[in-house]
Amino acid sequence: MSQPGFWDDQNVARDVIAEANELKAWVEPYDALRRKIDELAELGELLELEPDPDLAAEWETEVARLEEDIDRLELRAMLRGPDDARDAIVTIHPGAGGTESQDWAEMLMRMYTRWAEHNGFKVEVLDLQPGEEAGIKSATLEIRGEYAYGYLKAEKGVHRLVRISPFDAQSRRHTSFASVFVYPVVDDNIEIDIDEGDLRIDVYRASGAGGQHVNKTSSAVRITHIPTGIVVACQNERSQFQNKATAMKMLRAALYERELEKREEEKRKLEDTKTDIAWGNQIRSYVFQPYTQVTDHRTELKIGDVQRVMDGDLEPFITAYLKQYGAGAA
Repeated sequence: MSQPGFWDDQNVARDVIAEANELKAWVEPYDALRRKIDELAELGELLELEPDPDLAAEWETEVARLEEDIDRLELRAMLRGPDDARDAIVTIHPGAGGTESQDWAEMLMRMYTRWAEHNGFKVEVLDLQPGEEAGIKSATLEIRGEYAYGYLKAEKGVHRLVRISPFDAQSRRHTSFASVFVYPVVDDNIEIDIDEGDLRIDVYRASGAGGQHVNKTSSAVRITHIPTGIVVACQNERSQFQNKATAMKMLRAALYERELEKREEEKRKLEDTKTDIAWGNQIRSYVFQPYTQVTDHRTELKIGDVQRVMDGDLEPFITAYLKQYGAGAA
């Protein structure tokens, strides 16, 4: 970077800086762990020669912390896909079942919001269509933070709920489904060719809260990509221009993910994979009655505390998924 002429080509300079920062983000944590391991090893040898109960207790605490830090770095090491470091767009849709499924979709939206908040990610609701009685008809969230997509790609698929429905007067047990799609946010450096002639753009009045301006003007935007049938919508911004820009961002992400899936399709045909997490296949079950348990059907991981999971504790499932399917998981 200090070489003469480095800044002559801004694009090349930006790419070099980005690569250097990415390497630095790996080297620095590794070096810090290496130093910590050496320090604790030396202290352990000292304690063998000169036992000290208080110092030994402190040493054990530090070793436990070190193990946690190593686990986190190992987990990050699994996120080596080309898009893993990107922000994520998460869309949630209820399955058949009316109000019960719509309520389940809203519960999932809350779960991912809680997970993001616990992990220091920023969450923005790009589009939200409320249900008629309760729950949601659809939701699109943008979750911003380092490796958001890498972690959340484990959540793609159909999620199943089993519980006694609060909407059933006879208190019967119901099974509901909701789908979760996760896309990497595409930045301006990636070219996605979108022909304006392939788009149908509809404007309409926003239906949710937002004040008089939102509800009385046709500021909401829906974009249909005719060749693929992909539909995106945004109504949360104040102006039609802002909603269109956000909807185009969502469309670019969806088209990019679609292209990635096409590339992976041939690869999947050649590989004897253990599971298929495409639409229509149940990846996880959340049972509230007659017992409480969350089961991931890909990794067979089971957790009995369903409320803890619904409050955003998804790390065990994400970790198990990445360990089983590795950096190539998508």
